[in-house]
Amino acid sequence: METILMALGGVALFLYGMAKMGEGLQKIAGDKLRKFLETLTSNRLSAVIVGLIVTAIIQSSGATSVMCVSFVNAGIMELEQAIGVIMGANIGTTVTAQIVAFKLEKVALPAIALGMALMLLGKRKSVKEGCADFFLGFGMLFLGLSITGDAVAPLESYAPFVNLLHIGKTHPLVGIVMGTIFTTLLQSSSALTGLLVTLASRNVMDLSAALPMVLGANIGTTFTALLASINTSLAARRTAYAHFLFNVIGVLIFLPLLGPLESIAARSGLNAARQIANAHTIFNVVTTLLLLPLTPQFVALICKIVKGHELTLEHGPKYLDAKLVSIPFMAVVQTQKEVVRMAKLCLENLETAVAIFWGDKRKDRKRFDNIEDVIDEIEEAISYYVAKIFQQEVNSAQAKILTSAISISADLERIGDHATAIVELADYKENHNLPFSDEAVKELDDMISKAVESVRVVVDALENNDKQKAASIIAMDDILDDLERELRARHIKRLNHGICYPASGVVFLDMLSHLERIGDHAVNIAEEIIAT
Repeated sequence: METILMALGGVALFLYGMAKMGEGLQKIAGDKLRKFLETLTSNRLSAVIVGLIVTAIIQSSGATSVMCVSFVNAGIMELEQAIGVIMGANIGTTVTAQIVAFKLEKVALPAIALGMALMLLGKRKSVKEGCADFFLGFGMLFLGLSITGDAVAPLESYAPFVNLLHIGKTHPLVGIVMGTIFTTLLQSSSALTGLLVTLASRNVMDLSAALPMVLGANIGTTFTALLASINTSLAARRTAYAHFLFNVIGVLIFLPLLGPLESIAARSGLNAARQIANAHTIFNVVTTLLLLPLTPQFVALICKIVKGHELTLEHGPKYLDAKLVSIPFMAVVQTQKEVVRMAKLCLENLETAVAIFWGDKRKDRKRFDNIEDVIDEIEEAISYYVAKIFQQEVNSAQAKILTSAISISADLERIGDHATAIVELADYKENHNLPFSDEAVKELDDMISKAVESVRVVVDALENNDKQKAASIIAMDDILDDLERELRARHIKRLNHGICYPASGVVFLDMLSHLERIGDHAVNIAEEIIAT
């Protein structure tokens, strides 16, 4: 029992140390790491290199693949880019086993002492937190491995334990399943391979027994991303399945080639510990080299397996080309295109918000949130872009359009905010199971129809520069204002007669306010269209 507790404690310390070391490196790198992952993945090869570097830093291919899932889900990264990063992540995750194979247990305690000294005496935040966490984690990692190795070393003569570890020799599939299960439980392929390397250094494990478990570890590490992809977009789910399928294909390729892989790995190092680490690296490098040229076909396969269609959402500005700022007449056109794009996104979110309010469960809430983020991004980008254009020589007509673009984007952003508020009201109504009378539903539906129609018409007027349509919105404003006052009065009357539930009344009145303000913003946009 004492041996088991020591081994478990060592494993826990190793896992904590690995996480701590990764956190320290992330703190040192700061936000540059995410930017690095976002921006330097323009082609397949660079995506692989980026995935390798990022994973080597954060010590977790699972974490890298989770980041890829979130980036794809947010529209920041394409599926093909993400697959390249994941390929690189699989190679990067082998770094831990390579480090462990150097048998650096003797530096564990000095590294912890250095980390504590930096934490207590460091003045700069990057030193006090980042470097300190790195050395503490580095020391704990090897201290944990040392404890685990020492705990299980006496078991090398205990037949049941040895038979369990060496089952992969005679039954490779069982070894692969064991590796998959252990990695899923540890949430890290680096952890399992690091432990296998440590066991090999204590003569408890040999290369042929470890190989199937190493293959299984590469499958087990994909479950982190699969779990993270639940309730995400179709593209994000495809990214997670791509990681899983990529590693499964790699295992299927190497399963009949375990003999040659063992032979190559045996010649690559002087001891079993180094050979296991090298086998892990060889597996991932060779799998990447084989499948990287086939990335388009791999993407097509993923799309066939994970079927579905969804609208892609491009983050940030789409038309605001920085190279055109020095050519004002072209930059003005691009600004107008971006404003129209923003308007269409606002309309989509408003229509989605209304559908959610009426209880439509099919609506994509994640897309709604992403669109709201994009709306904010576009408004900020338009303001910055217009300011840059104004630094050039612009004529009075161009200045008028640009000033109008700023005003319109501000009103659109507010419409987006009201759509978000409507969704929040919908959640409140559902969570508290608030009833609405038939009369209230009919009145609210009438107000919603008119408010949404005003936005729909003004977006069309904006896209086609239709001043006549814009003028019709201004006339509609009085109708909305009058209707809001009338419905508010009717509602108060129902409250006084005890017909309406008070809490439902709060939602009803808030909805009227949001809808009336949406109409006001539509009018503001219409006035800008007419004036330019």
